[in-house]
Amino acid sequence: MDISSISSLNDVSKYTPGALKSDALKEDRNATFETLFQSALNMIKETNAYSNAAEKAEMDYAMGLTTNTHDVQIAQNKANISLQYTVAVRNAVLDAYKEIMQLQF
Repeated sequence: MDISSISSLNDVSKYTPGALKSDALKEDRNATFETLFQSALNMIKETNAYSNAAEKAEMDYAMGLTTNTHDVQIAQNKANISLQYTVAVRNAVLDAYKEIMQLQF
């Protein structure tokens, strides 16, 4: 009789219900972080797109391709508001990170 075939059962901790919940919790946290990260990337891309659109509207106006100053102002305001919102979100995330780092266990 060869007992070495069941040697992989020595580590019983990976079969306990707590370990299974821990793995599921880690996967859930990873998925949550991935969603948060993708959302932040999308916000930055959107802010960049508004900034580029404002710059294009300014260039079009400066070159005389358009005479509508309202479109230029609207593009500039969209870019400005988007940038302010992105900076506010970044500041909130940094504040939360600093607070988490100060926690003592």
